[in-house]
Amino acid sequence: MKPILFLAALLASAAPAPGYHVVARLAAGDGGWDLLSVAPADQRLYVAHGDRVTAFDLRTGTATDTLVAGQRVHAALAIPRTHEVLSTNGETNTALLFDGRTGKVRATIPTGTKPDAAAYDPATRTVWVMNPGSGDITVVDPASAKVLATVPVGGSLEMGEADGRGRMYVNIEDKNEVAVLDTRARKLVKRFPLDGCDGPTGIAVDSRASEIVSACGGNAVAIVSAPDGRQIARLPIGKGADGAAFDPVHGVALVPGGRDGNLTVIRLGAKPQVVGQVATAVSARTIAVDPSTGRAYLPSASLSPAPAGERPKAVPGSFRVLVVAP
Repeated sequence: MKPILFLAALLASAAPAPGYHVVARLAAGDGGWDLLSVAPADQRLYVAHGDRVTAFDLRTGTATDTLVAGQRVHAALAIPRTHEVLSTNGETNTALLFDGRTGKVRATIPTGTKPDAAAYDPATRTVWVMNPGSGDITVVDPASAKVLATVPVGGSLEMGEADGRGRMYVNIEDKNEVAVLDTRARKLVKRFPLDGCDGPTGIAVDSRASEIVSACGGNAVAIVSAPDGRQIARLPIGKGADGAAFDPVHGVALVPGGRDGNLTVIRLGAKPQVVGQVATAVSARTIAVDPSTGRAYLPSASLSPAPAGERPKAVPGSFRVLVVAP
């Protein structure tokens, strides 16, 4: 590790853990949900919300319940340095590029099969759409609204995160590994096995400490060295993790557990460790962090008891986005 990165990691590990708690609840209409993102400059939050994208004005807490319609929407990704958002439609194998303030659609972009998560790469200013149905990634130039490449990877691709230096890391759920992609060359360059990590989903990258956090089944996270794939630690988390995020303001990773309503706070660096648990809500399984404030946002709803073998259903009128902050 370079001296500057080592010092940053050492200072992060020595800093006191922030005391997160739920500070607000933002209401919107009923419906399932998946991934979400924040546009810091516009102070808006975008949530993939079943058959639509829901937008929140973070200054007022008010919601536009259907900003853009969709078909099994999985991701709503705010694109930095613009006012635009890209959403993925799992049923139509398309992504929409639209104005996050007005909802006006600029382009419908073809993707691979069953597009799910999407991640922005600052190094190339491109969006990478993970297609678990076809095991590949669609690389989109949001400026031109064109597909630049389709990168074959293989497997059931879950969430991805860029390090800002030309690498994209993507969890492969059915192979228990992380795919490492060169975003400039637009190709797969490495695979990191996640020994003991079954079904990785959410991923967070701390480029300062050169570490990757992958949320695993079995109530754990695997923390991996980004340069060489060496597994640094496995740490316990809450039950039912799906998403993961890095809070650059406070220097910690946040991993939500949707089955027991716990958000795990992890300090990365020379010696990763769990430094806190935050009570959220059962069903709060995905997360986005505002990189300018460190506030975290977790969609949730109250769940009614379910018959044996069935998934619980949301109580009508209970959908809320929890706002978590120190």
